[in-house]
Amino acid sequence: MPSDQIAENNGFPTDLPPKYYHDYFTYVLEFVRKRYSHILTEKELGFLETYDRLSEDAQCLFIRFSNRSKSFFRVNSLSYSEITDLPAVLEELHENGFIESLCDSHETRFAEIMELFTKPEHLLFTKILGPDIMPAKSIKKPDLVRWLMHDYDFKTLCEIITETEPVVKVTFEAEVMLMKFLFFGNRNADMTEFVIRDLGHVRFQSFDEQFLSIQFETRKEVDDTLTVSLMKETFDVIKNELPPEEIYDWFMNWYAGNGTGLAPKALPSFNSLILRIGAWLERKKMLSQALVIYQLTNDAPARERRVRLLNNLGEIEEALALCEEIAENPQNADERYFSLDFQERIKNKKRKLVKRTTQALKDAEAIEVPISFRFQVEYGALEYYRALGYQAFFSENEPWRALFGLLFWDIIYDTNVQTIHNPLQRIPSDFFLPDFYYKRSAQLKERLEAASSREIIDELVTQTFTDKYGITNVLVPWYDGALHKVLTLTSLLSPEKIRAVMMEIALNLRENTRGFPDLLVWNETDYAFIEIKSPTDHLSSRQLHWQHFFKEHDVSSRIVRVNWIKD
Repeated sequence: MPSDQIAENNGFPTDLPPKYYHDYFTYVLEFVRKRYSHILTEKELGFLETYDRLSEDAQCLFIRFSNRSKSFFRVNSLSYSEITDLPAVLEELHENGFIESLCDSHETRFAEIMELFTKPEHLLFTKILGPDIMPAKSIKKPDLVRWLMHDYDFKTLCEIITETEPVVKVTFEAEVMLMKFLFFGNRNADMTEFVIRDLGHVRFQSFDEQFLSIQFETRKEVDDTLTVSLMKETFDVIKNELPPEEIYDWFMNWYAGNGTGLAPKALPSFNSLILRIGAWLERKKMLSQALVIYQLTNDAPARERRVRLLNNLGEIEEALALCEEIAENPQNADERYFSLDFQERIKNKKRKLVKRTTQALKDAEAIEVPISFRFQVEYGALEYYRALGYQAFFSENEPWRALFGLLFWDIIYDTNVQTIHNPLQRIPSDFFLPDFYYKRSAQLKERLEAASSREIIDELVTQTFTDKYGITNVLVPWYDGALHKVLTLTSLLSPEKIRAVMMEIALNLRENTRGFPDLLVWNETDYAFIEIKSPTDHLSSRQLHWQHFFKEHDVSSRIVRVNWIKD
């Protein structure tokens, strides 16, 4: 069955054929060839042509190698029941350049090669090299490997390894990585997406493949986006190995040569890398360097962090000027409340100022809950309101997110918007970007205008819930009772209020799908969304944002503090 027809097939296979991975890999290559041939290099096109000429078993072994995280393999350890003649297949791969034997060019990968062998095998190597200088058997493997690599050169150790057992290295690694990147559009997804789909663990929204759009228009978009992704992976490794000064120099040297002219497609990923490195440098107490890094982006929370760093470094006027800039155009609730609080704190140093979130929490009403609920404060509050005759459930973000996902399902996954690029895509490529709203604003507004009554809204979400049940959507949970929560919400709020909240979410999915109050309580005459806080809890800016938004739109909501009492 073609891959694009499996996603919504209810008859999921319970097992996979022996060469299932060959079908997946071949599908990926054909998918990429069909859509991206115009931006592939001669070497990459040559890889595709040479791969096509391999026998099926040779292709299978190459895929087995390519799907592993390592590059080097011990030949005698290979065993795949679906590949009948491994020696012949290895020879075919070797003749066609898909694997290579150990050679001088692998010296930079010395540690990788040594890691293939066990401690007893390394002790055997030392015995062959010089029985008179055998290390103690109690030596740990990492120490033994370091000793061998220090006392003997690469060529000597490789000769012994090769005599003991052949080792091969897979080639075309860069080409395979590129093919997968072009298919998935990122480095996070991998070939296991096919497996979990075909085993029935995940159901994907189905798309007509002729309407899928390409994600990258130019080779520069591909190279820049992939480069930033690899930079992220490199940072995650070297931050545990190198001092922060070297990490800073490493990144700034790369930025000077590559970072100033990145394609717009790569900027969201680049900005997230900036935030990650800046935060890490802060934790390492390198404040001036962190400030330099944060200045490379305005994505939140970079501007807030710059203000705090400028203040700590004594640059008060510059910090205030940036605060005023943030206040004029805040990107989210954190920036809005931070800019207001910080300006007041700096300008009124003689008196202690309380943050807006702290003041809102102090002003909140209080209820008494048994201390046995101290580790489950929300459930203690549920019992409190139920004892007063209210119906109640734990709501927080879930019913709001689900309502949005159900109400706009077809708009979210509309291939005409050109943000769906492969048949295993869980969310549109612009899902958490400002483009999500701008590209769909007309459709979203039209849908909200059509949702003019509770009956229409309930019919829309119920039908979508039924039709799409089980298909993956990051906003919609699938369990008994999930739809009931959504319909309870819509039964208590007017269509006008629902439309206001849905539009607020649409404007910024990354920020506005969180921070909703913990509980929904109601009876025959009244309802309220309640943000519950224990004596040690803090109120976030996002939570305060929704309290203000609900008040502005006449949605009943409040903050409630919990005081503990003995059972």
